[in-house]
Amino acid sequence: MAEELLIVESATKEEQYKSLIPQIDSLIKDEPDLIANLSNITAALKQTFNFFWVGFYIVKGDELVLGPFQGPIACTRIGFGKGVCGTCWKEEKVMLVPNVEEFSGHIACNSASKSEIVLPAFKNSEVALVLDVDSDKLNDFDLIDQSYLMKIIKLVENLS
Repeated sequence: MAEELLIVESATKEEQYKSLIPQIDSLIKDEPDLIANLSNITAALKQTFNFFWVGFYIVKGDELVLGPFQGPIACTRIGFGKGVCGTCWKEEKVMLVPNVEEFSGHIACNSASKSEIVLPAFKNSEVALVLDVDSDKLNDFDLIDQSYLMKIIKLVENLS
């Protein structure tokens, strides 16, 4: 298990992701506990990119329930199809939102959030949880984030 992250602050965003993903893989590969792994993933993303908020919502019945996260307090439960996270769950696809104020039905857990990316993770062909990343800057996420966060989602999906 890694003792600390190696972060090259002068690197591009893509270079940071390329450095981070193998570190996350090493951190979680021998740990069987899902919550411990999700906790370390959120901490690693927050530490590397200083996102405003990063965390997981776990599907429990007909709701997403707040899981491990880093950042200000958050909404505890989100309904199916509600907000960006619930829409990601319902549509089973990545939601890349450059301006949350323009997203119909956005749930403002924190008014400082300006843009968001939410990615689904599947188990047995159904969404099991979503990774939610918020920024306090408009249009802060792009296809680089989407591509590399999907690689992290694949690591999560491969956990037992």
